[in-house]
Amino acid sequence: MTLGQHLIRGVTLPKVKPLSSQYFESLMVNAGYMISGSAAAQGNRLKIWVTHASSPRVEAIYSGDRKVTITAYHVQ
Repeated sequence: MTLGQHLIRGVTLPKVKPLSSQYFESLMVNAGYMISGSAAAQGNRLKIWVTHASSPRVEAIYSGDRKVTITAYHVQ
């Protein structure tokens, strides 16, 4: 899991692995991001897109049950 290894503008990700998706989403919302969509991802996981008015889009990979955020990163 690489969640704490990526930098997301406006968000300080704790080095805790794994991170609950509820906590991750609250960090993102508090930084001005909003969830814009989702789709199935490889390996029974879920891909979430998160947008911000002035920062690049973020992709996050969640566990299949959407309870754990595995990784998140900016997409250029």
